Amino acid sequence: MNLRPCHVPLLSGEAPLRILLATLALILAAPAGAQGIQQTKGRFEDKFRQLDEVLPTPNTYRNASGAPGHEYWQQKVDYTITARLDEPRRRLSAEAEVRYTNNSPDSLPWLWMQLDQNIFRRDSMAELTDVFGGPGRRGPKVSLGTDGEPARLSLEELRRQQAMADNDYGYTITAVKGADGADLPHTIVGTLMRIDLPRPLAPGETLTFSLAFAFNIVEEDAVVARSGYEHFPDDPRKGGNDIFLLAQWFPRMVAYSDYEGWHNKEFLGRGEFTLEFGDYEVSLTVPDDHIVAATGELANPDEVLTPLQRQRLAAARKASAPVFIVTPQEAAAAEAGNPTGTRTWRFAARNVRDFAWASSRKFMWDAQGVHQPGAEHETVMAMSFWPKEGGELWRKYSTAAIAHTLKVYSRFSFDYPYPTAQSVNGPVGGMEYPMITFNGPRTTLNKDGSRTYSLAEKMFLIGVVIHEIGHIYFPMTVNSDERQWTWMDEGLNSFLDSVAGYEWDPKLPWTRSLPRDMVSYMISSEQEPIMTQSDSVTNLGANAYGKPSAALHLLRDTIIGRERFDFALKEYARRWKFKRPTPADFFRTIEEASGTDLDWFWRGWFYTTDHVDISLDTIYRLRLDTKDPDIDLPRRRAERAEAPEPVGVALNRAQGLPIWVLENRGVTDFYDRNDEFTVTPKDRKAYAEFRDSLLPWERAAFERAVKEDANYYVLNFTNRGGLVMPIILGLSFKDGSREKLTIPAEIWRRNPREVAKLLVYPKGKELVEVVVDPDWETGDADIENNHYPRRIIPSRIEAFKAEAAKARSARDLMGEAAGAEPDKKRK
Repeated sequence: MNLRPCHVPLLSGEAPLRILLATLALILAAPAGAQGIQQTKGRFEDKFRQLDEVLPTPNTYRNASGAPGHEYWQQKVDYTITARLDEPRRRLSAEAEVRYTNNSPDSLPWLWMQLDQNIFRRDSMAELTDVFGGPGRRGPKVSLGTDGEPARLSLEELRRQQAMADNDYGYTITAVKGADGADLPHTIVGTLMRIDLPRPLAPGETLTFSLAFAFNIVEEDAVVARSGYEHFPDDPRKGGNDIFLLAQWFPRMVAYSDYEGWHNKEFLGRGEFTLEFGDYEVSLTVPDDHIVAATGELANPDEVLTPLQRQRLAAARKASAPVFIVTPQEAAAAEAGNPTGTRTWRFAARNVRDFAWASSRKFMWDAQGVHQPGAEHETVMAMSFWPKEGGELWRKYSTAAIAHTLKVYSRFSFDYPYPTAQSVNGPVGGMEYPMITFNGPRTTLNKDGSRTYSLAEKMFLIGVVIHEIGHIYFPMTVNSDERQWTWMDEGLNSFLDSVAGYEWDPKLPWTRSLPRDMVSYMISSEQEPIMTQSDSVTNLGANAYGKPSAALHLLRDTIIGRERFDFALKEYARRWKFKRPTPADFFRTIEEASGTDLDWFWRGWFYTTDHVDISLDTIYRLRLDTKDPDIDLPRRRAERAEAPEPVGVALNRAQGLPIWVLENRGVTDFYDRNDEFTVTPKDRKAYAEFRDSLLPWERAAFERAVKEDANYYVLNFTNRGGLVMPIILGLSFKDGSREKLTIPAEIWRRNPREVAKLLVYPKGKELVEVVVDPDWETGDADIENNHYPRRIIPSRIEAFKAEAAKARSARDLMGEAAGAEPDKKRK
């Protein structure tokens, strides 16, 4: 390790010894060759400024600790819904009774409802503002032409355009009536509807009204949505079969909160929802050979399940492994048959913020009880529903992943709060609702009829089940606003699903959630701060899922520590269970419960697009001068001798050229026998005077320092990425030992651009290498400037055969037309 050696002269009597060590770093604060920006007048930036300047002012609803205030309130909405699925027409019709309780201190002259199915209308704001060349939910829909190449439109986008042209989507609302049966005036505004009340709804009052509505169900694969149907034309049944996943399917009350009032922002497809908690009674009439999965508990099993199915379901509650309720053989028979009528499934759900369901004759169904002693629901029924296309992949992993998720997430938050947790396979890749999730991975059908799956599909299924079931905790229970702050559910949940993933099997190549996974995004120009509203984010996956997750991993494993972070996160979940938190509530709770001032962290990670890049520019190894000329001057002479001699002198010697003073002795004098390091009586007198000038405590400190002859190292760092961060050092010593040292982020508090740090080690403990962030904990963007001395950068090179690009005019059209195959080995 080529540490720059330097002797620090002991300060003379007029500059007391007691400030020696404090000034070592200042001596080398700007060494020759050091890189970075020097702090100058007017350029100071306080990255530790208190975040309360931008957070909402605490009040009686939300207090300064991050907890709900003593006057916290939220609305309550109960629904009774009767719905009918018309399978041949793929249409749903329903009636709903809504009971809205105004717990706010405000009188409400109107109510707002969400009409999410209206997003599929051809004149919706989402459709009209869809940008050509913009991102799609499943990757790029188009590519713009460049360099003379034509633009390209994906077949998926062509299919979507055709589906939108061929079908009339969106709600048909045939009635909005008060409890007295009178029509209520209402105005539809895109995906919203305002209902004007005969008189304002006073605080504490409850209003009951009813709706009648219907809509054509979208084909999810064609339109690309969060719900819809999937068609299977090759099933043995004439006309094939469908899987229906129904979500955002009924008009739902818009949230009304203390911090925003009505959350009546248009649904554009990306930003999800925040809703009110309430109780649901839902009746679903479907073909009588369908199996239905839904939010809540099945209220009429005797009417819709066979005695054997009920027996299996009871056995599953105490089983140590999943038990089939509907077997593969029974599902195969159903998907080849035809219904003889309809059947109504009834579900009841308490204290949920939404309701979703799935229906198909293709479903297998398995279940297993997950036990949480002492909880409100001591046995949670983990259940999975999938068609034959899910195969062994689903049988092995879906319900098992549910059980694993409940155990891990409950450790970080609270006991799972509902009686069921379900995973349903269908066209939706991954979506969550209270007690039920939609998950997409499947097996591959081979020519011999077998079904297999890749490691990627296995990881996809395990990961998506963990992630979507995890959403039942966040935000289905801790009810954050997904439309405004997507990271509060997706980022927090990505953090926890990665924790659960590594606890499932750390050898699987999980990605996207650790700081090291986010480097390429964090240094890119195509990014916005995490706090950006979801519809305005360019790369939602990296911005709202990956980067917040990386931040939380960093807090847990590096900055706060696991014990205090886990305690703080659990406190946040406990405080806001069945309530509606904001980012300020999260930030304040984590700080208060962990005992850590994190304003610098929230500001940097969540409000800026800075990244982590700490460069270790230089290291100076310092040894303390003794002031004794009989020790220091010979040592300096020896150090001078270690310097390379001038190249010309070496070449002269190699050439055999004579040296004049060696061949002419008569011209030598005192200076040929003595050099600048010769000790004189004056030097010894000055040393004696220095010692006599020291106070007793100064002399004791000095003599001890001389005796110990410690190694003083000054490390100079520059912050090239902008994010202040703890400086984590991997230290390697000449004796083969290693140490890890974490310097808190507060070292940057006075100068966020560059700092110098003094490290002191005893004689014989010599540094040979220092690496910043040796375990890649912080997501440092440039790991090469982390090494001192700099390392040779490892990489690889691949040989390739160059081929000139051929224009159409250069092609052998004659040979192509004749079907000729050119012999590439011959000219």
